[in-house]
Amino acid sequence: MHSKKTRKMYKKQFEIRWSDVDANRHLANSAYTNFMSHTRMGFLIEQGFTMKELAIHNIGPVVFYEHMHYFKEAFMGQPITVSLEVSGLSDDGTFFKFDHNFYNHKGENIAFCEMLGAWIDLSARKMTSLPKVLLDIADQFPKSENYKTLTKEDTRANGRIPKNINL
Repeated sequence: MHSKKTRKMYKKQFEIRWSDVDANRHLANSAYTNFMSHTRMGFLIEQGFTMKELAIHNIGPVVFYEHMHYFKEAFMGQPITVSLEVSGLSDDGTFFKFDHNFYNHKGENIAFCEMLGAWIDLSARKMTSLPKVLLDIADQFPKSENYKTLTKEDTRANGRIPKNINL
């Protein structure tokens, strides 16, 4: 069972570059995704989920969804801070949920994203639980106020399932 121990939220700072803006001259949707991905990997690496450690276990993280909520624009040249808090983890570590908040240079919350993901076995290309050494680390992740233990059902909580077409 995962502890509810809360520690300081993880934060990473970025400067919005020319390549991060879109035709409206504000931070592009894709840049938010890139900043979150970079923040997540920084967090995981600092926690001990290094590329070497992941390679030893032949696992990698995958994203199921990223639900973005935009509140305020951000512009080129401005610094932004992206935070990460763990809002869910399954008992075996297969599933994880991260909350990201984006803050401008004034500390104003300009966007929020809820991200759900899982670990996959890179040979089998199927979801897998975390090995004990990594699960023990994950148990100590800083938790959000709305943290919950995830189940497989949480991956379909929004009612979205694949619908194939005949080609």
